[in-house]
Amino acid sequence: MNENNHKKLSLNIETAIFGAGCFWCTEAVFQNLKGVSKVVSGYMGGYKPDPTYEEICGGNTGHAEVVQIDFDSDVISFNELLLVFFKTHNSTTLNSQGNDFGTQYRSVIFYHNQEQKQQAQMMIDNLEKEMIFDKPIVTEISPVSMFYEAEDYHQNYFNQNINKPYCSFVIQPKLNKFAQEFRDKIKPEVL
Repeated sequence: MNENNHKKLSLNIETAIFGAGCFWCTEAVFQNLKGVSKVVSGYMGGYKPDPTYEEICGGNTGHAEVVQIDFDSDVISFNELLLVFFKTHNSTTLNSQGNDFGTQYRSVIFYHNQEQKQQAQMMIDNLEKEMIFDKPIVTEISPVSMFYEAEDYHQNYFNQNINKPYCSFVIQPKLNKFAQEFRDKIKPEVL
């Protein structure tokens, strides 16, 4: 049997959780990365149990819109995911992204372990030292808390609603910019 005909099944599946404004945009970006096996939109970081989208939109739950990303660390590292995170949203605006305002749209990294926490802090320190952005980074780094999966109609939103105005005018331009910057990290079937 030829070993080259069989791919090694990786057991190095890890999870990252990021909040970068509207989870529809964030989900669409991370779904396209090589090594990412699953992206789930949801809510985290607040005090209201089992929040609904309507409650989240009210801004009174403390939760952020987030994506939970399962990735193969043999294919893409947490550090590479962090770089995509910082390059695909504005980490210098407090509680807002574009036309979306409120704590639910804050820039946040929820870490699962000390290594993720350290990598996130190092990434921020390096980006600020290199003065990549005009303003200071306001991204919150917090421990993982209870993840609440968003309602079904939020999952895989862009791919199922590609012709809706928000997808055409907000998400698609973000994906185009992402594709130019990270072409080598995009799944071949997306190109």
